[in-house]
Amino acid sequence: MKVRRHTAALVSAAALAGLTACTSSDSSTPAADPSSSVSGGSSSPEGAGEYDAAVSEPVEDSVYPDIGEPDVDALHYGLDLTWDPTGRTLTGAETLTFRSTGDTDQVQLDLEPQLVVSAVQVDGADATFEQQDKNLLVSGAFAADGQYELSIAYSGRPQPVEAPTTRSDFSTTGFTVTDDGSAWTMQEPYGAYSWYAVNDQPSDKAFYDFTLTVPAPMRGVANGELVGVDRADGNTTSTFHLDSTTSSYLVTVAFGKYRRLDAPPVSGVPITYWFPKGTPKKYVKNLRYTPTALEWVESKLGDYPWSSLGILLVDSNSGMETQTMITLGDTDYTTQKDTIVHEIVHQWYGDRVTPDDWRDLWMNEGMAMYLQFVWQSENTGIPMQTILRQAAAYEKQSRSVNGPPAAYDPKTFGEIQVYYGPALMWDEIRRRVGDEKFWAMVKAWPESDADGTVSRDEYLPWVEEQTGADLQDLFDGWLLAEVSPTFGG
Repeated sequence: MKVRRHTAALVSAAALAGLTACTSSDSSTPAADPSSSVSGGSSSPEGAGEYDAAVSEPVEDSVYPDIGEPDVDALHYGLDLTWDPTGRTLTGAETLTFRSTGDTDQVQLDLEPQLVVSAVQVDGADATFEQQDKNLLVSGAFAADGQYELSIAYSGRPQPVEAPTTRSDFSTTGFTVTDDGSAWTMQEPYGAYSWYAVNDQPSDKAFYDFTLTVPAPMRGVANGELVGVDRADGNTTSTFHLDSTTSSYLVTVAFGKYRRLDAPPVSGVPITYWFPKGTPKKYVKNLRYTPTALEWVESKLGDYPWSSLGILLVDSNSGMETQTMITLGDTDYTTQKDTIVHEIVHQWYGDRVTPDDWRDLWMNEGMAMYLQFVWQSENTGIPMQTILRQAAAYEKQSRSVNGPPAAYDPKTFGEIQVYYGPALMWDEIRRRVGDEKFWAMVKAWPESDADGTVSRDEYLPWVEEQTGADLQDLFDGWLLAEVSPTFGG
């Protein structure tokens, strides 16, 4: 997620030039690929052992333990969603394939009570279920390591959930409806349960397929690649297929009068922009930096890890690294060049390899922030150490109020110290071990546990092993100390 702007910005990139061209295809609709078509909102990844990549070991979150359930290992979500913009009603037919992590007679998912469940089936048979506050409880005989298909029919008027933050750019997360009946989602650290039944904790990655129906001229947009569009009875139904596993906070869905632009591909990766009709041209123009940003990030981190890249504009003041389809607010700040760089870096750090617990948000934001600083220095001529010393002053102030980056106050999610503290730590490490070892380590990490989820207990020893250095003093000081270390840069 993009850090919110301070009153005094570190570096202004608004004046930087070099926009790349894009070609218009706002009326085009790619033909469905029969090999990856979606039927009834559910599609399985191709090949034998189709869900093996989604098998994980979910954990109970140490920061937000009331969200998520370790008994459920979600493997695939098939989401068939119909949005009524006039009635503000969402109707869902969800098919969840999951693995039970233990022997139990009941499984639990997160789902807001505004979405009323009318029927549940387990492997095609009617099941007993109950909604208790935000919990959907489904009864059955579930065996350890058994795989089950859960079908859920629900409908209601979704509302976003309160965000545990003091940030100024967002106060709620999840399904958000605008005045004209359009809708969009951002959900960090949680909030996916405001629009579908989900194990809403980052350690549980799954495959996703979306079938999105809305009255024309609106259309739906989601993660992955658009594989089919059907127009019938005054409605538009769009199907998207995500061919990689992802955590629920990295999922995005939007309904609106969206247009599409195709940008020049980078390294064979197709790039698309989705923006509502009537979006100010300057914001669409800003997005044209995406191919250049992707090339720059690839120069630091290697090949882009996914098969496609998109940017989705929504009516928000924030931005989110939603996997393969970055969600950005329609503002000058959230569409500026360094924001785009920041969210693209997250496709490696946060999306490719993901913290299994929200205590380690710093693992995502610290490296995204550090590379954003490197980009700012390279593109503005401002010395890196000048940028970092200014960041150190903001970090010290934020830490004193919100706690250490790796032990922050749960009510202050995503504050400055979680971004700047570990970014400063990475520069201290770089200067201790040298550029060659540092950048080799930075590039290697996302592929070391590709598509997986990890904890700091795995990550920090790995960093020391890769660099051949004892870094415990820097880890302790920058991540856990109550008082900020003195930055040595």
